[in-house]
Amino acid sequence: MQSSSHAAGGAALPVPRLAGHFASLEVQNHAARLGMWLFLATEILLFAGLFICYGVYRFLFPEAWAAASRSLDLWWGTVNTVVLITSSLTAALAVHYAKEGKNKMVAVQIGLTLVMAVGFLVIKYFEYHHKFEIGTLPGRFYTYEEIQLPGAPLYFTVYFCATALHGIHVVIGMIVLAFSMVRALKKADFGPNNYTMVELGSMYWHLVDLVWIFLFPMLYLV
Repeated sequence: MQSSSHAAGGAALPVPRLAGHFASLEVQNHAARLGMWLFLATEILLFAGLFICYGVYRFLFPEAWAAASRSLDLWWGTVNTVVLITSSLTAALAVHYAKEGKNKMVAVQIGLTLVMAVGFLVIKYFEYHHKFEIGTLPGRFYTYEEIQLPGAPLYFTVYFCATALHGIHVVIGMIVLAFSMVRALKKADFGPNNYTMVELGSMYWHLVDLVWIFLFPMLYLV
């Protein structure tokens, strides 16, 4: 199972180390993927709790939920959605190039993903800043005069909890992908038998994208 691989230019790539408790590299890689899938399942359960809270409060305060949703900036929410979906494409391309041993392209695609992730966070910062200025804040900190319906502060409590938790996951995903980019630049050892690190990072990033695809219509398009 430890056959050598070659980069596009013909240079031999080192074979990844096989841990002693695995029978082969294939089994080792499958175990890593299974572990990531199980971890992603727990992350989905985490956000599912927020989605349930959202559903309950929306049912209880439909008018306040609709009015509060209209106070969000749909344009910036749409731009952020496009940015994040595009970043998932570049993350997937990084896996594609890692399988082919094109380490420079792996670094380029991850770099593009990180740039778009930063763009996403910058847009979210300006959205947060605006909400702090007009007083659309969670719970007792809510001071927005234009919407004084019962349940409006709860909407922004859910909004800040959901988007802040998602933002933390964006930062974590950036750190994970950055490690792969540094390895692609320094060691340049990704290839047909050694691309699991990039693949797992990309899987995590797709979760970040998927969660936002749910949050965008829930929060902005009510």
